[in-house]
Amino acid sequence: MASSPDLFVVCNNCGSEVSPYITECPYCGTRLRKRAPKIERDGTVSEPKPKPKKPKKEKKPPQERPERPPVSSRLDARPYATLLLVVASLFGYLVLSVVGRGDIAVAGPVDGEWWRVAASPFVYGNVWYELAAVTGIGVYGWLLERRHGPIPVLVLFVLCGMGGIALTAAIDPTPLAIGGNGAALGLLCAWAVPDLLARARGQEYDGDLVGTLVLALVILIMPLATPEASAIAGFAGAAVGLLAGLALARVRARE
Repeated sequence: MASSPDLFVVCNNCGSEVSPYITECPYCGTRLRKRAPKIERDGTVSEPKPKPKKPKKEKKPPQERPERPPVSSRLDARPYATLLLVVASLFGYLVLSVVGRGDIAVAGPVDGEWWRVAASPFVYGNVWYELAAVTGIGVYGWLLERRHGPIPVLVLFVLCGMGGIALTAAIDPTPLAIGGNGAALGLLCAWAVPDLLARARGQEYDGDLVGTLVLALVILIMPLATPEASAIAGFAGAAVGLLAGLALARVRARE
């Protein structure tokens, strides 16, 4: 309700009598009130109504940020590298049915034509040999690509597949080395290393080591069934794959 104001008010700081219509003391500058009183039309004065306080907003607890997936998990959404290698191997079987081995692959002395080493892992003259090797490349290349991405798969194929055939050509004066048995064993061994380490430590692992061992033995003894599969390339690919698997396991443990 409106009320008549006092004739003056006393400043609490300096004790001076000042007008009730001001908010600060003119003598010492002390704050007397927050707002000046409101003068109504009838001449009466009413104190200003305080503004209602806004309710404080409840602070939401900070949400945990989801962990960013590693680079490899973004790259392996589709196993493009493995699919490329498998399709190239299937296409190579068709090529070898049209042209001779000596025209495209390592089927004798290289004589400086090292491009044959790059082509040899993709061609097969025996359907059973191709089935075993391409199965190893497809299955374990895909599993390895899911774990580490496409680049290790391609690098291992070059080192174990082409490198194994190049080693065969360097050791054997009259080599017959075609197909990807070295690449298949390299990818298989590189993938199996973490599970082998977990088994040795008594830890749990998800892989099927028994099935992996069976396929590895089939590919290893393939040179006994067909002369175009090089035993040198197979054992060299397996050795390189084990070393690469140890290196990849250490890199993943540090992430």
